[in-house]
Amino acid sequence: MAERLAVGKRSDAGWRASLWTTRRPSPHGGGTPLARTPVLPAQSLLRFGDLSVLRLFVFGLGYVGQAFAEALMARGWTVAATARDADRAAQLRALGIEPVDAEDRAAMTAALTGVNAVLITAPPTVDGCPGLEATIPALAAAQAFPDWIGYLSTTGVYGDFEGRWVFESSPLKAQSVEGARRVGAERDWQEVGRGMGLTVTTFRLPGIYGPGRSALDRLRAGEGRRIVKEGQVFSRIHLEDIVSGLLASLDRPRAGGVYNLVDDEPAPPQDVMEHAASLLGVAVPPDLPFNEMGLSPATRRFYAENKRVSNALAKAELGWRPKYPTYREGLAAILAAGR
Repeated sequence: MAERLAVGKRSDAGWRASLWTTRRPSPHGGGTPLARTPVLPAQSLLRFGDLSVLRLFVFGLGYVGQAFAEALMARGWTVAATARDADRAAQLRALGIEPVDAEDRAAMTAALTGVNAVLITAPPTVDGCPGLEATIPALAAAQAFPDWIGYLSTTGVYGDFEGRWVFESSPLKAQSVEGARRVGAERDWQEVGRGMGLTVTTFRLPGIYGPGRSALDRLRAGEGRRIVKEGQVFSRIHLEDIVSGLLASLDRPRAGGVYNLVDDEPAPPQDVMEHAASLLGVAVPPDLPFNEMGLSPATRRFYAENKRVSNALAKAELGWRPKYPTYREGLAAILAAGR
């Protein structure tokens, strides 16, 4: 399916070359990687050179990336992350995170030298995963072999299953260009893991909600809509449960692992909005039949996929359990926290 959609080309010469020039040394002594000696500014060596400190690098520090970074900083880790511009760099410094220019190869190499964990959150573009294009050559130049690389993907890679359950082993039938690009990015990251001997784990996420991003916030802003499409359900996940799933994987790394991080109860979206309204004590938005609305193309694509996503594998292999097994517990916690 991915090949039939117009996903564009990948400019992959740089990272693919890295697969064959750099590989983690075998624990059994079977060969060594070809040496590369990075030329780094002295200040970068001083900044990132303390290898006694556990270090995380995040490519694309957004809603999920920041929450994960803060969780590890609470454990004593140091964090570096990409910044698009000077304003974002200043914001990261205020959070105690070292900003890195993704287009500065020396800075990227310095940031990844001796790194313990890497999280990639940025979505793929027409040219492939920008995180892969930037980090793999830098990892190769730094001769760095992090213990864990997490790639955040989406349950959109499954496409439409007409409300049936899907598992990590289910066929990938992405129906949108965005979903097809995610399929390609997952494949490329798994190839990198095999080629360089890295522990790459993929996490497929559904709709994400949490403080500042929930049905409660949409209702408060007067933007709550109760769209009704017969038989439609979605899986979702609270921000805190994504972080706890990533931490569980970090504690139990598995090369080539793929996990759905979702809550326990796929549910109709109108039920979520109705429950949020009841928590706030406001009127429930009127039903808006799906077929009678002038919906945007993006919304129609979203509602074109109907599936129930299983989290059984993450529970079995990672020992993970969502703190908020349904939207009810998650929304109640957000409201109780005043957020």
